[in-house]
Amino acid sequence: MNVLDFVQKYYGEILEKSEDLKTNACCTVERPPQYVSDALSEIHDDVSSRYYGCGLVLPEALDGCRVLDLGCGSGRDCYLLAQLVGANGSVVGVDMTEAQLEVAEKYREHHALRFGYPSSNVSLHHGYIEHLEELPFEPESFDIIVSNCVINLSPDKASVLRGAYRLLKPGGELYFADVYADRRVPAEVAHDPVLYGECLGGALYWNDFLTLAKGAGFKDARLVAGREIELEDERLKKTVRDLRFYSATYRLFKLSELESACEDYGQAVIYKGTIPHHPDTFTLDEHHVMPTGKVFPVCGNTFDMLSKSRLSVYFELIGDKSHHFGIFPDCGTSIPFGADAALDTSAADAECC
Repeated sequence: MNVLDFVQKYYGEILEKSEDLKTNACCTVERPPQYVSDALSEIHDDVSSRYYGCGLVLPEALDGCRVLDLGCGSGRDCYLLAQLVGANGSVVGVDMTEAQLEVAEKYREHHALRFGYPSSNVSLHHGYIEHLEELPFEPESFDIIVSNCVINLSPDKASVLRGAYRLLKPGGELYFADVYADRRVPAEVAHDPVLYGECLGGALYWNDFLTLAKGAGFKDARLVAGREIELEDERLKKTVRDLRFYSATYRLFKLSELESACEDYGQAVIYKGTIPHHPDTFTLDEHHVMPTGKVFPVCGNTFDMLSKSRLSVYFELIGDKSHHFGIFPDCGTSIPFGADAALDTSAADAECC
């Protein structure tokens, strides 16, 4: 049985609900903000009970956006995003597991009525995220692409990233949660059926992911949040030995102007506090938490991410690139996440949502 057939069997037959998972890798422990909790309460239980994501794939400023969900499964994130993009936005889901898509499709009209929309703003497609060119999507036709603990399951992750880059509009972003390892995963782990099905066996070494992302055109991947995954099953712990896994959320902008390093041009931004649900701060990534009204110095890449995307209207932009002052301070390369850099420890007691 090849990898794709195995994954379809695991998520179409072996797992019937979230409680059937054997690890906490495919589990979201972040405590969602109230507006997200409210939106989650509007989603049908049959959809929510088949959720296998590891993060909240909800970038800011979604109203009116066209969003693609890679590996949408039973549609939990599709119907969450459908509320946040509004009736004038749209969400497109793609998945290869027909049993999961059947659940998502069953409740499509139910959710449109629940949300008060004249018709559903969600459409669903059976297909493979490695072959997005075979689906009826025009290049540069999506504002945002999301994925939630799915790309690790793909046998051709480079094709997934290339396909996402092709479908994004200039200034669009890939915002996704996935599982990574602190080193390249050895064969005995990659070939373990439970570890693969639970999103660990196919995890990328984080630095290999960054290389693939750059090769696809995403020059500056930004880590939004991360946590270490703790295994409790004794057999699985013996199999992985000292290999460490992390759940992490990244955002990758499609901007050809981005440089390979953070360069200093003396630029700065001021967040206006006008993004819905984010009146006090805007978090671009773990190193860029911007209080409302404060002048915030940024590197050239960060300036471009904010000035050449849908986010530009929410910022005052200061400076240009007429003067270069060298590398931006504190720009370095190291393992981007770890036990000490995990999410707020208060999330450890949160239930999987």
